[in-house]
Amino acid sequence: MSSSSAASTASSPLRKTPLNAAHRQLGAKMVDFGGWDMPVEYSGLIAEHMAVRTRVGLFDVSHMGEIQLRGPEALDAVQLVSMNDASKLSEGQAQYSALLTPEGTFVDDILVYKFSPNDYLLVVNAGTQIKDFSWIKKHTQRFHCHVSDYSNYYSQFAIQGPRALEVLKKLTSVNLEAIKNYRSVWGQVCGLHNTLISRTGYTGEDGFEIYVPSDEATSTRVWNEILEAGREFDILPCGLGARNTLRLEASMPLYGHEITEETNVLEAGLGRFCKLEKTAFLGQEALLKLQQEGGPRRQLIGLEMTERGIGRDGYPVCTVEGEEIGIVTSGSPAPFLKKNIALAYVPLAYSQLDTELAVKIRGQNVRARVVNQPFYRRPKQQS
Repeated sequence: MSSSSAASTASSPLRKTPLNAAHRQLGAKMVDFGGWDMPVEYSGLIAEHMAVRTRVGLFDVSHMGEIQLRGPEALDAVQLVSMNDASKLSEGQAQYSALLTPEGTFVDDILVYKFSPNDYLLVVNAGTQIKDFSWIKKHTQRFHCHVSDYSNYYSQFAIQGPRALEVLKKLTSVNLEAIKNYRSVWGQVCGLHNTLISRTGYTGEDGFEIYVPSDEATSTRVWNEILEAGREFDILPCGLGARNTLRLEASMPLYGHEITEETNVLEAGLGRFCKLEKTAFLGQEALLKLQQEGGPRRQLIGLEMTERGIGRDGYPVCTVEGEEIGIVTSGSPAPFLKKNIALAYVPLAYSQLDTELAVKIRGQNVRARVVNQPFYRRPKQQS
């Protein structure tokens, strides 16, 4: 799950989460992120990245959108607009999915939560929230369900890292150990009743998200109480910079980079989340046709730089002879792995493990090789 990094238009004022003043008081470096004024870092990207990998970090992700579908045909509506099979969800369970165009490319990637047989919540990316809501409304008009945008009603905080459970445990009586991965419950957190607690994440680590009322006083109090509860574990508030490097190490796609309206599900390597055998959904016909014609012609690969250099987003990928064959979608140093890594699209012929390639960096071809994904996988004992 991701956040769009598309810049806002010059005429649009930046939107702010209820934590904006708190971020500034903490000395955060703020940036325009998809039209939102968001913290990119506080104490430094590497320090924040390592805190999540080894201890615990706290993210404000209140810019994400929440769209609810409720009614007797809510499941039918969710099934039409999303690629995964929501009929398999049990109450309280969540799944990774996506909204697709009729061509099988991405409108957005999303999380789908089932609260009851008639009640589903779709968590969408910040920069695509308005587009997503309009898309869902347009394509679900014939169903007996009400589509509501509740994005302004929630602040969402992500507590991520191997000590995340210990931190949140101080603030709730809910049995957190009983919440399995991609499950959620309603409970009391920081004295707030009916708080949604979910166990997903976008960092490659164990962790929880909590959804609290979006008024500034409540959001700020909960944020500060989480930081205080995590003090003994050296918790750090974390910005979008660390969020990006963490998800890249874990090979998690980012909308606008690995997945776009020009990218289809199969070439993005997300076919396991796309249930082509389920009831009809937008994009299904195009993807079945692509599959019947032999599948995608290119593939998203993981690259590790074998020579000194950083393959940044948008850099050309070349053969060792220098022929341009693809493009880097995301690339940076990996603070925990201490390597320079990248995700890139290349033709299938160059997607095999250990294939030697190069990334063109400032006019120079710098060697790299195709490696397994994800680059980082957390130790099983932290699950």
